[in-house]
Amino acid sequence: MLKEYTVANLLDLNETIAKDLFQGKTYPWEVLPEIGDFIVQLGKTLSADEYDYHEGDIWIAKSASVAPTASINGPAIIGKNAEIRHCAFIRGKAIVGEGAVVGNSTELKNVVLFNKVQVPHYNYVGDSVLGFKAHMGAGSICSNVKSDKKLVVVKDGSEAVETGMKKFGAMLGDNVEVGCGSVLNPGTVIGRGAHIYPLSPVRGCVPANHIYKSKDEIIELQ
Repeated sequence: MLKEYTVANLLDLNETIAKDLFQGKTYPWEVLPEIGDFIVQLGKTLSADEYDYHEGDIWIAKSASVAPTASINGPAIIGKNAEIRHCAFIRGKAIVGEGAVVGNSTELKNVVLFNKVQVPHYNYVGDSVLGFKAHMGAGSICSNVKSDKKLVVVKDGSEAVETGMKKFGAMLGDNVEVGCGSVLNPGTVIGRGAHIYPLSPVRGCVPANHIYKSKDEIIELQ
């Protein structure tokens, strides 16, 4: 068991409207097949005083800012005070947390963004979970399908957990910083407070409160 990378050790569930989605789950990636149905169920319970409903199972908080050029497909929930900027593309099955930023030309698909997440410039985030205040630098992406199309296995040293999933991007703990131009390969899991150097190709697990400089140089934050 990858103890450091469980839901309890990665994520503050008080910082997402999707708290109930994670109940009973050991690892955060276990929610990926359930995001779409959960959104539809949760959306129907949201207050009409706080959220506007749009055709296609889309709920947008009245306090959210959505650029007229943004494209939002359902099911989706856009949280309070979130900002959806110019030409953002939300393909569906997406929860955007309170105060989160989805920036220009950023694409989301089958994701949970916790509160205050920032994916502000040219990011692709598919089949992923991003914890509270996680930030992805410009051009960084979550690659969600292996080149050989095999099922994703999460690996940490000699330990491995088979996910049974073909599409699986990255799991980012709370307060993770991903440098510009980095590629998080399928099955990447990054612990709370970790930093990823710009232009890094990341694979496997990165411990909490460490800096990933390369696969051979992962050092503890001072």
